[in-house]
Order: sequence, then C-alpha cells, then structure tokens
Amino acid sequence: MKKIFAAVLAVGLITCFTGVSFAATETERGYVSVSTNANTEVFPDVVEINIAVKTSDTKSMQKATTENKEISDKVYSAIKGMINSSNGDYVKTADFSATPIYTYSSNGKRNFDKYEVSNSIIVHTKNIEKTGEIIDKAISLGATNVNDLIFSVADYEKQCNDLLAIASKKARTRADLVAKASSTYITGVKSMDISCSTNSTNRVQYRLYAKNMSVMDSAAGAAPEASTPIQGGIIKIYANLNASYFVK
Repeated sequence: MKKIFAAVLAVGLITCFTGVSFAATETERGYVSVSTNANTEVFPDVVEINIAVKTSDTKSMQKATTENKEISDKVYSAIKGMINSSNGDYVKTADFSATPIYTYSSNGKRNFDKYEVSNSIIVHTKNIEKTGEIIDKAISLGATNVNDLIFSVADYEKQCNDLLAIASKKARTRADLVAKASSTYITGVKSMDISCSTNSTNRVQYRLYAKNMSVMDSAAGAAPEASTPIQGGIIKIYANLNASYFVK
C-alpha cells in the first residue's frame, strides 16, 4: 500500500512540474504592418565635377607623363583660386593611370599604338554658380574631358531625418486606424525598416552632356563670351518606412 501511494505521489509531482513549464511559454502576439513614405524637392547646393586630363605620345611614356603633369598643375592652380576651401571646397586627384595602348589587326595581332596618361581631378564646391566657369577654365588650360557632374544637398542627413519623422507619424496614424477598425489597439513597436534616397536623373543627363565637351570643342572656334550654362535643377529626396506594431 505504501509503495502504491509513493508511486501516485511521484506521478503527481511530475504532472505538477510539467504544468508549470507549459504555463510559462509565451503565446504568439498579433501585429499589424504598414508602409509609408514622404518626399520633398530641394535646390542643390553642392556640386562635384570630375575633370580629366589625358595626354599621349607614340614614343615616350615619360614625355606623355611630363605633359600631363604640366597641364594638371595649371588646372589645379587655377581651380584652387576659384573655390573657397574655408567653406569645405576642395580639389583632389581621383585617379591616375599611365599605360601603353595597343590596337589589334584583323588577324588578331597586337600592335603598339601609343603611351597614354590620364589624371582624373575631383572639384568639390558649394559655389555651384561657378560650375560652368570652372569647366571652361579647365578646358582652356588643356583638360580633355568632364567625366561626371553630380549635384547634391549639403544637409542631406537633416532632410532625411525630417522626412523619416513625417513618415513615422503617418505610419502610426495608419496603424491606429487599421487596429481600431479590427477592434484592437496598438501596444508597441515590433519592427521598423527605414531608408532615404534621391533621384539620379539629373546626374545621368549632365554626365552625357559633359562627355561631349572636350578641348577640341574649345579649339574649334573663338573663346566663348560667357561660361558654359550649367543648371543644377531640382533634387527630390525620398524617405520610406515599413513598420510593424503589436496589437491586442
């Protein structure tokens, strides 16, 4: 009899312990997900100009390099006098290359063509009104290409943060409406996924335009009376937010 009672007691203890463990398991919480966005249009106040100086010689790499250095030094010196370094403007070398160029005949034979040296110069300035003037000056001193022209906004981070705040309020309002319509209410944030971006259309258009400009264009006729017309256009900044809220 005592043995039977002890066995029943042991089973009861096991059952009780199992029940406590099961009760401690948290049930899955419901949630609602919404997506919102906000955007604004601003005028650019920063420009980056990628100016290239290319030289070549059929006999000497050193001659091509020396010529490139002479032209590049003139371009650097002139542009530094046109920008304001105390305002964050600067000029720097983005890339430099010196390489032999080969051509290939119809039978696949490789033939030496020339030595080519290229120096890519980045001009970063907040004085975007001088963009055309800077380009014209560089070309007049021997620069051969404008590879890229990028307009941007100096306070992009602030613009992004302001837009995300707007998108966040819109998301919460929308989530509250959905929860109320479903006879529930928001109890907290489950997750948020945020991002900011800008349109890149202007950059592509200006790049295509700039690639058609070269020192040959300048040499084809008289010097222009006014600087090359360059307009920064409008930059559109987007903020996107995907949020999930717990409901009860």
